[in-house]
Amino acid sequence: MAAQLEVEISGPTTLEFQIAVAPHPGAEVSEALSFVLNGLPVAAVEISGEHGNRIHKLDVPVGTLRVAYEATIVGRTNPAPVTEYDLSRYLRPSRYAEADKFYGFAATEFGDYLDSESLLEHVASWVGNRLNYVPGSSDPIDGAVDTLLAGAGVCRDFAHLVVALLRAVNVPARVVSVYAPGLYPMDFHAVAEAYVRGQWRVVDGTLLAPRQTLVRIATGRDAADIAFLDNHKGAITLNRLEVMAIVDGDLPRDSLDQLVSIQ
Repeated sequence: MAAQLEVEISGPTTLEFQIAVAPHPGAEVSEALSFVLNGLPVAAVEISGEHGNRIHKLDVPVGTLRVAYEATIVGRTNPAPVTEYDLSRYLRPSRYAEADKFYGFAATEFGDYLDSESLLEHVASWVGNRLNYVPGSSDPIDGAVDTLLAGAGVCRDFAHLVVALLRAVNVPARVVSVYAPGLYPMDFHAVAEAYVRGQWRVVDGTLLAPRQTLVRIATGRDAADIAFLDNHKGAITLNRLEVMAIVDGDLPRDSLDQLVSIQ
């Protein structure tokens, strides 16, 4: 996995990046992360969040910031932990996944799918058939309702709609940012996770990358918790973003009827 960003800073500000992979217990991880401002290296403070989210925070003056990250992972990590608090929190509506606006609709559309595998498959298929993947078709503040009405979006919009629908039928669900080998065009990717049969299972209505090779970056209620870049104060322009994610060997085949966890 690798990512390179160039950010033009027009006024002094505080930036937060979530581009480093989450801890992978049971796997071997080697990584490097650098921040270079106006040609000089600068240090960031790493903040450890929930679910292994890693926020790299730095105060920067006017100038050009270049960020470079790369990581190699060997082996598979342990299943994501499950807490009772998570199972409660991820049933609740959130800013971009307004489950409370879907209660009646979701019960009518998905209420007959009592089997967990069938429910996840049907929701992913339903969202994939209702939405067109169109880069630039949505705004950063669009929620699941906006996405459904527009009929188009990008990966975060697909994930928000999946999460809202699942929460509306009492399935805990959350959003995860990932590196996604096989994704085209390559970028940071967002998918949903649903709690089924004792584990968090990946649900991706875009079908743009095999779920078996996803690598977790950040996890949360919706895009507000997992953004790869947050700006707090001055004005910035993202001049360049390049993401790369590959696997050793062939990509696996994915199928909607499979229960898949991020490993």
